[in-house]
Amino acid sequence: MQRLATALVALALFAPAASSARSVYLNNVKIDNVELRNMKFERVTVRLDEKGDVYIDAPGYKVQVVDPGSGQAARASSGSGDEVGEPVLTRRYFLVTEQTVPGMTDYDIDVYVNAKWIRKLRSNEEQIYTDITKHLTPGRNTVLLSARKVTQGSPKSRSPDHVFRVIIGEGNVGGNHVMIDRPVIDFKRTAADQEDVSQEFTFVTR
Repeated sequence: MQRLATALVALALFAPAASSARSVYLNNVKIDNVELRNMKFERVTVRLDEKGDVYIDAPGYKVQVVDPGSGQAARASSGSGDEVGEPVLTRRYFLVTEQTVPGMTDYDIDVYVNAKWIRKLRSNEEQIYTDITKHLTPGRNTVLLSARKVTQGSPKSRSPDHVFRVIIGEGNVGGNHVMIDRPVIDFKRTAADQEDVSQEFTFVTR
C-alpha cells in the first residue's frame, strides 16, 4: 500500500499537466505548477480524495504562496537544491561539560553558536548541561569555543590529568540526566595547557 501511494504521488508530481486532471496539495496548498527537485519528505501522510487529488500532509514543512490567485508555492533554497518547505530540526542538541576536578585547569570557555555569544563556561563551576537547540538552524552550523587561561597567582595544577571537557551533540533528557546519543563536538583543555585557544567546529543538524 505504501509503494502504491508513493507511485501515485510520483506520477501526479511529475506527469505533464495536460495528461492528468488530478491536483497535488502539500499541506493543503496546491503545488501543481511548482518545480520540485532534490527533495525528501519524511514522516508524511498521503491521502487521495474522491476526485483522485493527492494530498501530502508533511508536518514540519511550511509552504509559502507567491500568487494567491494561482496557488503557486514559492521555492525556498536550502542546501544544494530548491525546496518548497522549510525543514525543522528533528533532534535536540545539548552542551555538557565534564571536569575531573572543577577549578583545577584554570580555564574559562566562551561559547559562540553561529557567531552569537551564548554563555561562559567557568572553570570553578560544577557540571553544566544545557539545551542549545534553539540557537541552531536546520543544516550547517558553526560553534566557536574560546578557552582563556584565568590563573591568578600560582597555577592550581599543571597535571594533564585535570581535564575540562565540552561535549555538544544530539541527545535527550532522562530524569535529571542528559544523555548524548551522537556527539558532534568534543573539546578539551588540561591543566598542563598554558595558551589561550579558540577552535571553530562545523556540523550539520538533523
